[in-house]
Amino acid sequence: MAFMVKSMVGGQLKNLTGGLGGEEKSEGEKSPAEAQGMTREEYEEYQRQLVEEKMERDAQFAQRKAERATVRSHCRDKYRLPKNETDDNQIQLVGGDVELPKELAKMIEQDDEEEEEKNSVIGQLSNIQNLDLDSLKDKASATLEDLKQSAEKCSVM
Repeated sequence: MAFMVKSMVGGQLKNLTGGLGGEEKSEGEKSPAEAQGMTREEYEEYQRQLVEEKMERDAQFAQRKAERATVRSHCRDKYRLPKNETDDNQIQLVGGDVELPKELAKMIEQDDEEEEEKNSVIGQLSNIQNLDLDSLKDKASATLEDLKQSAEKCSVM
């Protein structure tokens, strides 16, 4: 009789209080390992693997962030912009020596070559409109040859 009263009143009391207090595990509740159909050792191994995979993903992500920071810092150096401490910190976080992906390195190299070409004298002359560089080169080489021939004929030398 006490069992029946306890089950009737206890269930109502639990609903009323929201199940607060020291509940005991009933047979229906299982540990996380049992809920997934694993033994405790299998579950612990599974958890270790998850942690290792997360660490690998975080390391790869940090490496990518450092590569991007390297590209940004290169662009800042190229255009003489102020440095950003966040980028420097990201590079240092990975270890300091970050290699750019081959594609990005090629792009930067091509940009550098284009900048050098534009900064050269011939690059500046190519920007002038209505200027034929081929004829200018031909005239310069002809003048140089004339100078060489006249230097050979000179009796003072």
